[in-house]
Order: sequence, then C-alpha cells, then structure tokens
Amino acid sequence: MGQFDSKPDAIFAEPLSKVSDFVFDQRVVEVFPDMINRSVPGYQSILQGIGQLTQRFAQADSVLYDLGCSLGAATLAMRQGAKDLAGVSIVAVDNSAAMVERCRLHLDGYRSEIPVHVECADIRAIEMANASVITMNFTLQFVPPEQRQDVLQRIYDALNPGGVLLLAEKFRSADPTMDAVLVDLHHEFKRANGYSELEISQKRAAIENVMRIDTLEAHHERLREIGFAHSQVWFQCYNFAALLAVK
Repeated sequence: MGQFDSKPDAIFAEPLSKVSDFVFDQRVVEVFPDMINRSVPGYQSILQGIGQLTQRFAQADSVLYDLGCSLGAATLAMRQGAKDLAGVSIVAVDNSAAMVERCRLHLDGYRSEIPVHVECADIRAIEMANASVITMNFTLQFVPPEQRQDVLQRIYDALNPGGVLLLAEKFRSADPTMDAVLVDLHHEFKRANGYSELEISQKRAAIENVMRIDTLEAHHERLREIGFAHSQVWFQCYNFAALLAVK
C-alpha cells in the first residue's frame, strides 16, 4: 500500500549556490515516494494505521477527506479501510498541480467501488461536510501557524459525531535537550538511508522557512480548544508522530 514507482531522490545531492525554499514541484513528484520513505521514519506503519483507523471510524453514507494528499498513499489506505461500507466517497485535495496529476494516475491503477474525487485546491478554502474520517498526513506543518486553528476548526465542524481526525506531523520537543536527541536520531535515520551530510544540510535549509513545526503539547491543546473530546498519539518514531482526535 502506497508503494509507488519512484526515481531515487538526488535533488540536494550536488552543492547549490543558493538553497531555495522547498516546493512540491514536478522534480519532487518524480522522487517523492523514495524521498518520503527515506526521510520519514515509520511512514509505512502510519499508512497501515490510517487504513485500520478508517475501518474503525468510517461511517456509511459519509465522506472521507485526505487533505494534502500528495500522490495518494493515504487515500489508498483510507479506501482500503472503508471497502466494506456502503455509500462512502473520498475527496483528496492538494494544492500542487503536479502532485494531483500523478495522484489521479496512481488511484486509477487500483480498482475500487469507492469513488475518489481528486481536487487541486487550497485546503484552507475547500468546503467540507458529512465527514467521518479526515486525514492530514504531514500537511498541517506546511500551513502558516496563525492559520492552523482555523483549518482545524473547519475540520471539526465538518466531522459527524464520532468522526475522527488523523493527524501526522513532525514535531519538536519542548525540552531543548530532548529535542536535540530526537533531531540527531532523525539525521542518523537519513544517513542510514543513504543521504549525505550535504543532502541533509541543504534539505533542512530548503524546508525550514516553509515547514514550521509545533510541540505535541501544542497540538493537543489546540485540538481541545477546538472541541475534540479525545486526542491521542497512536504512533511515534523519533520526532515524527501520528495523532487521532475523536469528535
């Protein structure tokens, strides 16, 4: 599940005179499966969990949303998890036209009775309703911090009672000493997956202005303020975590 063909990620392998802000463009699309599996510890386990949690929380005659769907790996997991439910449809949204185009091709390669609508749009502007499962798989961290509460409030309002938000994020520890340990462990993970020091350094410089990460405490507090009665980390590896929040 989520295993798509991919070119090796070598975007940051050569020295760059200027490291520009990270963009989900066609170059990234071509290497994205390799990039995310070598960069995000536990990614395949998170996808498997999304399928399991969808099976548990998806409701008949409701809509499932994958916000920031990239190439559709989480969408496929949700579709598999909801395969036995009647009247379910999925809306997958991403603001990268290159990602959306490739996502449609990937989804067309897997037969399913569940219809999926893939939309190129800003998740901050889409209309949502009658939702039982909403997934944000490493998406909220790219939303400007001052707009995150509003995005999550709109998600909460769209969820049916008993619906669930599945939120996976890179995070920072509130304890600087522990944060340094987690960062080092993540870099060791990337080295073990073949990334050089140059690649790690240049990727970090490219992404630091576009990905602002929160603490887990901040995530839980924000979810409580919005109205979620329950939130829990269900998976963590180093400074990457997946949470579920139930309405």
